Amino acid sequence: MKNCWVFALLFTNVCFMNAIQKDNFFPFGLSEGDSVLQDGDDEVSEALKIKKPLQLYDVQFNILYVSTNGFLSLQPPPGESQYLRNMFPLSFSAIAPFLTNISSGRGKGSVFYRISQPLSGKLSGLVSVGDIKVQLKDVDIHGFAVVGEGRVYISISPVPAQAGWALMAVSPLISTFGWLFALELQGHLNGFSISGAEFSNQAELVFSPQGQRVTIIQEAQGMDSFNHLNFDIRINGDLPSIPNGAKVHILPFKETYQYNQSVVTSSSLREYMVVSENGGSETFSNMLHQNVSFRSCEHSPWTIPDFQQVNVEHLMVMFTEGTTLRYAITNKVGPVGGELPGLVELNPCSTGKHHCDPMALCLPGDGTQYHCQCAMGFHGDGRNCYGTNECAEGLSSCGLHSECVNMPGGHHCNCQSGYEFDLDLHVCVGKLNCAHDFANRGNELVNCVHNLFIFSCMSCLYFTGGPLFSSFTDIDECFLQLCHPFASCFNTQGSFHCQCWPAYKGDGFLCQPPQKPKPPLTVCQQHRESLQKSLSIYPSLEAFIPQCDEKGQYKSLQCLGTTGHCWCVDSRGQERVGTRTMPGTAHANSALLPRVETVCERWRLSLMTHYNGQPSSQDYMPLCDAHGNFLPVQCYGNSSFCWCVDHQGVEILGTRSNDDVKPPCISGDAALLNNALMYPVISSSPSGPAILYTQASQIGVIPLDETDPVQEKSTVLLALKDSIVIGIDYDCQENMLYWTDFGRHTIYRVLLEFGSEPEAIISQGLVQPEGIAVDTVHRKLFWVDSGKDRIETSDLDGRNRKVLIDSDLVNPRAIVVDAKSGTLYWTDWNRDAPKIESSSLEGHKRKVLVQMGLMLPNALAIDFDTNHLCWADAGKKKLECISPDGTERHVFQDALNYPFSLAIYDSHFYYTDWERDGIMVIDQSTGENTAYLPIQQSHLYGIIVIPSQCL
Repeated sequence: MKNCWVFALLFTNVCFMNAIQKDNFFPFGLSEGDSVLQDGDDEVSEALKIKKPLQLYDVQFNILYVSTNGFLSLQPPPGESQYLRNMFPLSFSAIAPFLTNISSGRGKGSVFYRISQPLSGKLSGLVSVGDIKVQLKDVDIHGFAVVGEGRVYISISPVPAQAGWALMAVSPLISTFGWLFALELQGHLNGFSISGAEFSNQAELVFSPQGQRVTIIQEAQGMDSFNHLNFDIRINGDLPSIPNGAKVHILPFKETYQYNQSVVTSSSLREYMVVSENGGSETFSNMLHQNVSFRSCEHSPWTIPDFQQVNVEHLMVMFTEGTTLRYAITNKVGPVGGELPGLVELNPCSTGKHHCDPMALCLPGDGTQYHCQCAMGFHGDGRNCYGTNECAEGLSSCGLHSECVNMPGGHHCNCQSGYEFDLDLHVCVGKLNCAHDFANRGNELVNCVHNLFIFSCMSCLYFTGGPLFSSFTDIDECFLQLCHPFASCFNTQGSFHCQCWPAYKGDGFLCQPPQKPKPPLTVCQQHRESLQKSLSIYPSLEAFIPQCDEKGQYKSLQCLGTTGHCWCVDSRGQERVGTRTMPGTAHANSALLPRVETVCERWRLSLMTHYNGQPSSQDYMPLCDAHGNFLPVQCYGNSSFCWCVDHQGVEILGTRSNDDVKPPCISGDAALLNNALMYPVISSSPSGPAILYTQASQIGVIPLDETDPVQEKSTVLLALKDSIVIGIDYDCQENMLYWTDFGRHTIYRVLLEFGSEPEAIISQGLVQPEGIAVDTVHRKLFWVDSGKDRIETSDLDGRNRKVLIDSDLVNPRAIVVDAKSGTLYWTDWNRDAPKIESSSLEGHKRKVLVQMGLMLPNALAIDFDTNHLCWADAGKKKLECISPDGTERHVFQDALNYPFSLAIYDSHFYYTDWERDGIMVIDQSTGENTAYLPIQQSHLYGIIVIPSQCL
């Protein structure tokens, strides 16, 4: 059914063997807004008109009845004697999950029901759990939110068992709704108050330690005519496996949301514990990045704080095999830095794990203390509540000519026949019958006086045939206080009117206070408002919007968010010459703006709290750099057990090691070098043989005097921005330089002539491009992608791209090509099985050339003078060579530092060294080593030598 309707029927205090526990139900009872059946043996509710028709087989039903005997009837049910002892099918239409003879009241329990479901939607997508793919198609989602307490409940069914257990770890399925309906602390707003009921959330969830990823798209389509929030969720990707029967405990966490005019972004690290059926437990984590987009009102003032923090105090998830996945979450939204309860036990009133009677309110005390108070109309100690019969005990408020009717939790009054309620709705008075009055008196005219706010004919005006005689009795409506509190009431004969106080505007029933005149906008505010209006018309523009202080004046420090540049301004907002600074650096005259904690810093702080401030030497603590980014190498405490991570802190598979040599991890963040340009061009071109090397966001050049580097003539050939240049190679025929950009996920080339600009030739489908090789004979380009674990090729202009090898690769790095023999060579520094392989240029005839005696084969080069393949191993600290047929392997040097890339020219080895952050030169004939260190100290990556005959 496209429109689903859910009806909850809850029976409590009914004893069964192995009965369902109360904790397994969603909260219910009078405190949750439920209705309750009158106590008795064969009680039936009044006709409940459901807002969406219930479709059963080919018949639609619009009315339901709830019975104490465990069923829902689709028509007025007969007495229990006509069906309890009869065989099925019943003589009337019913849904009978618990059909039996049940009596309620007198301590036996009560029957609660509700018909509202404010959240409903569908879940679709394709997920993989190990080797099993599971298709989810229009799975029903239902739930509700207790907005005043920041609680949300979601159920998803039916969910296949293959996916149900794994989906327990996918907390964004509910946490988005937790943010949407979070309890608002003073001065802060939840998601619904900001985005409303129409938004789109795109999220990516990355699991550690195996790196599985799923994307989640949640589309909220607004409120329907019944005030229900409708939404669709699509999920695609890989999920880690969770054993059948296991339980998942998601630990409390806090999440910082950044707000803009139409986009909300957040990132968070979430930890969860998997407890197997045999009691074993293991803790995992996942990283969430999400963007919520919505349509904001461009004419309303933007008063939302730039940052808010959502504290997730309780998140429960459970899966019943083959049926239902259930989530429950409790959230608060407040200022960044607010304390999170952490692992402290929550009050039972918040978790629902209290022992109060369903007819009682749970009132929290200090810590985990609470007490129960029976709801009005009930008496008892709170743990057991019994209905009070106000009618029998003389406690009713019914007056003369009325009858008292007892109800669960209270009573109501009915007027006797011939009487109706007076204006106070408590006193029953005789009905006025103007027509009867007219007939008795023989009048020619009867006029009933009606009032918009009074429900009945109040009195009769009639003529007796002589002078006008009126029996009109005026009622002072002002006594009823129908006017607005800011209005005066004036009583008149048969009516009244309201008038707002002076300076207040309205019709007397609604009066608006006088508005204070808004002060005129300052120059800064006018400047800011003008730019914001322009951006609303042209949203693709990236313009600077000035910041104003609380008095509307220009803030002395202004920054451009898209680039991170900052500068000082005068009182007119004009930039002070010489004050502009690079991203992340402090200005001499202005304090650096506060920076929000990064994921790495928040994770580190969370674990520090978990270890009570005293982690042991073996405990894992995230390693962050000065800017809060994850360092590329992470280790357990002071141990040698280390691995590589990406910029999100997710482990890169195949990089774990447990020896003294740390893995050669590449940083995912570009270093800030002094020469980075917005529009890079070749600043100079070498005129003779030279070394070209890559260093973070630049390519450097060192001229050669025969074979010796001339360090004093070294310079920057090309300065880039936000780049991490790794692999590099050169095409002698066209004087063209090629390189891989790890930071921009792109492959570039540039003509080595003064003023030439780089050209992107491969900009799609790259994750971590590293080594690159140019085939100058066949005019082909080859490269490795360690993120996708594949080797690809294309023409030199990027066309005719295809994948050569995408299997049995873990950490491919260096690649070289022997164009004459048509052979491709590459290294794979997989810590479990490092190797050097070869294949044809078409990817055929693949074979392992070297496998024994390797640890970290980073660097690779061909010595065309000797027709040998040579490599440098950062783990073994050796430089070795071998013939293409796998023979003649020999060690050339065994005391290297930490080589990364290798080049060979005129009987000399040149390699970049991560330990010295420089270039090392080895003379093949003497074995002599020479070091050349660039002025700027940071890791060097690729290296090549351009021979003189190419220039």
